[in-house]
Amino acid sequence: MAAVRSNPARDRAEALARELTELCAYRYALEAKFLSLLREFDTDRCWERLGLHSCAHWLNLKCGIGLNAAREKIRVANALAGLPLISTAFAEGRVSYSKVRAMTRVAAPENEEYLMMIAKHGTAYHVEKLVRLYRRECRLRAAQKKGPNSTRALHYHTDEDGMLVIEARLSPEQGALVLKALEAAVEQQPDVTAETSDDGSEDVTAETRETISARRADALAEIAEGYLGSENVACDTADRHQVVVHVTAETLAATDECDRHVTAETSCLENGPGDTAETSRRMACDASLVRLVKDPKGEPLSIGRKSRTIPPPMRRALIARDKGCRFPGCTHTRFVDGHHIEHWANGGETSLGNLVLLCRHHHRLVHEGGFTCTRRFRGNVEFRDPEGVLLSNEPALRPVPRGEDPTAWLRHRFERLGIDDDTCVSQWYAGDRMDWDLAVFHLYEAERQRTPAINP
Repeated sequence: MAAVRSNPARDRAEALARELTELCAYRYALEAKFLSLLREFDTDRCWERLGLHSCAHWLNLKCGIGLNAAREKIRVANALAGLPLISTAFAEGRVSYSKVRAMTRVAAPENEEYLMMIAKHGTAYHVEKLVRLYRRECRLRAAQKKGPNSTRALHYHTDEDGMLVIEARLSPEQGALVLKALEAAVEQQPDVTAETSDDGSEDVTAETRETISARRADALAEIAEGYLGSENVACDTADRHQVVVHVTAETLAATDECDRHVTAETSCLENGPGDTAETSRRMACDASLVRLVKDPKGEPLSIGRKSRTIPPPMRRALIARDKGCRFPGCTHTRFVDGHHIEHWANGGETSLGNLVLLCRHHHRLVHEGGFTCTRRFRGNVEFRDPEGVLLSNEPALRPVPRGEDPTAWLRHRFERLGIDDDTCVSQWYAGDRMDWDLAVFHLYEAERQRTPAINP
């Protein structure tokens, strides 16, 4: 019998793989413990002590977790309370957070065992795709009962390059109306250059298609401008439709050709991306201009007369300076109030040095909840809780001491679980194929038995 030759590269790869899978199992067990404590922290509303809006804001402030990811962790943590099978497997490091996150979107006591079977024998891809297909099936069946118009929606967001991206789902009659309006608006624009083929039809090239798409975008803007200028919109609410551009006087006065490409540092839309100097000059040709004087450090100076009410020019300066609520951990930039740090009735002035932006929630806490707000040296604003403890904006994460191996602590803490390099590895055979229709059917049958009212 021939001896098996040793392959150092293969042995090293296998050793690394075993180390990685073992550490993953520890991570999953630790994540389960984290979510268990997080559920208790959220249920007891411990985050209210810091005056924060929600537990997600606490995670964002103290643990450095983004708001979207924080909300998802809180959702998963609360969902696990009613799912003992998934919770146990997660706490033992046998299923990953990705699998648990997907399963908790559709899991119930009736289908929990089936989902765990899929998670045990399948990969995270299998679990996520099954959940996605099942949720789509539920949406389709719900839409059949409510009617197609029940799913209409419109979403929009600003892309990384500053362009507005709009996604709409309209009923057939609404879609036909919008397309008709777009076509009519496009026809008012210059014709697109298109070559005509031998059969008389227009040969639309890739360059032409891009031009048509751009003209549709221009047409949509014209439709919006026409609506805002029509009699359907009240004339006394112009500020609701006002677009504010922050631009320096030097930018407007610049005539050098090289200054035409100056962007965000000197010109930008309010609560939006940077703009070019040339675009700002074009807007200033037919728009009202508001003067806002700043000192060399960029700090807006006090403007307006001394009064209890904050005049519009001073409010614009306050928004330009604070950019949103100044309370530690708050991310709100809309629906904010100007707060007098030293109350007007106590002799405080209505000046930028005595004003700070607060959202409605934190404005109530400062006036009625016992929290205090003071301005310190160099204009810094400090907030304290009802017990006088200073609220800090700095995260509370503590780094691992230098030279200490965090894996030793993990192994010691979860030693009773018997975790090894095979604990979290799925039992899926790479040659097998998932019968997605059958899997979705099993999940839907479990849901149908739980709520007979949704039977087709």
